[in-house]
Amino acid sequence: MTENALYLIKAFVLGILEGLTEFIPVSSTGHLILVGDWINFQSGEAKVFEVVIQLGSILAVMWVFRARLLKLIRGTLTGVASEVAFTRNLLIAFLPAAVIGAIFIKSIKSVFYHPAVVVVTLVLGGLIMLYVERRAHHTPGDAPGAADDTASDERASAHTLEQITWKQALGVGVAQCFAMIPGTSRSGATIIGGMIAGIQRKTATEFSFFLAMPTMLGAAAYDMYKNFGVLTQHDLSGIAVGFIAAFLSAMVVVRAVLRFVANHTYRVFAWYRIVFGAIVAAWIFTR
Repeated sequence: MTENALYLIKAFVLGILEGLTEFIPVSSTGHLILVGDWINFQSGEAKVFEVVIQLGSILAVMWVFRARLLKLIRGTLTGVASEVAFTRNLLIAFLPAAVIGAIFIKSIKSVFYHPAVVVVTLVLGGLIMLYVERRAHHTPGDAPGAADDTASDERASAHTLEQITWKQALGVGVAQCFAMIPGTSRSGATIIGGMIAGIQRKTATEFSFFLAMPTMLGAAAYDMYKNFGVLTQHDLSGIAVGFIAAFLSAMVVVRAVLRFVANHTYRVFAWYRIVFGAIVAAWIFTR
C-alpha cells in the first residue's frame, strides 16, 4: 500500500469519527486529536483538517433540518415575529464564540491541541454533565435518583425553540466559547449551557444543532481562508475524503440523537467521557 493511499484511509476513518461524534456531547475534536495521534495521522501544523471536515457534518444537519431551516429563512425575510426572534437568538448565541475565536484561535490551537488537555476536559465535562442532569431531574421533595430517563426537565422555562429568550441564547453563546478547548465538546457545551439557562433538553439539543450551522461554517471558512496558502494537494485530498465520510456518518447520527434525547438523559455520554478519559490517561502515561 502506498503512503498516499494509507493517508487517505486514515482521513476516511477520521471523517467517519467526526460525523459520529460531532452532535453528541463527547467532543469530536478531542476524538480526532486522540485517534489522529494514535494512528499517526499528519494533518499539518495548521490543524485545518480537524476544522474543515466538520463542514461535512454541518451539511448533514442542514439537510436533516432543511424544512425548518427554509421556514426560518422565509419567516425572517417576511417579518414573522417568532422566526425573527429565533434568528436574533441564533445571532446572539453565535457572536461570543465568533469574536473570541477570531482573536484567540491561533493561540488556542498552539496551547490546547494536545492529548493531555483532551483527557482533562473529557473527564471534567463528564462530571459537569452528571451534575446538570441530576439538577434537571431533581425537584424539591424528590429523593435523589427518583426521576427516570423519560422525565422532562421541570425547571425548564423554554420547551420550544420559539420560547427561548435572548438571555438564554446569550448563555448558550457564552457556553459555546468553552468548546474551543479540545475535549470540551461544542454540542455538549451548548446543550448543557442551554439546560442551565432553563431550556428543556430536547429543545436545547435542537437549538445546538441550529447554532452549529453558522458557527461551524464560519470556523471552517475562516480556517480555509487563513491557511489555504500552506495547504498542499496532499492535504486537500485528505480533507475531501474526510469531508465526505463526515457527511455520511453524520446523516445517521443526527436523527438518532433526536430520537435518543426524546426519552433519555445525557448521563450515558457523561460516563463515557469519564471512562474514555481515564483510558486515554492510562495510555498517555504508559506509552
